[in-house]
Amino acid sequence: MLTFQKITVASLLFASSLFAFAAAAPAERSLKTGDATYYNPGLGACGKSNTGADQVVAVSQQLFDTYPGHTSNPNANPICGRRVKVNYGGKSVVVTVEDRCPACAFNDLDLSPSAFQALAPLAAGRLRGMTWDFV
Repeated sequence: MLTFQKITVASLLFASSLFAFAAAAPAERSLKTGDATYYNPGLGACGKSNTGADQVVAVSQQLFDTYPGHTSNPNANPICGRRVKVNYGGKSVVVTVEDRCPACAFNDLDLSPSAFQALAPLAAGRLRGMTWDFV
């Protein structure tokens, strides 16, 4: 009986530590709401060249520059290459972070034209209330 209690206590401690880790770790894993615009990509802050046909995104400069693990070298920022799922009007597109957007508010995204068009026509110009999250 005593052995069973020890296992139970150990199991509970392990389970509670997993719960605490899961609750604390994914702060970035929450749906964000902002505006989406589009831009013509070129050489981005992550050090790669892209075109309007690529499924890429520029995140706000505030997010880019405060992302955990960022350094003074933007090409080495750990947000570079992260995948983001963007949702708007019942549609979604998955894009890769390749740049930063100085004019964007914290949760706004600047999409490549092809990514924007997966959600709405370019003529829309701005998609207010789009949501996104890292994948």
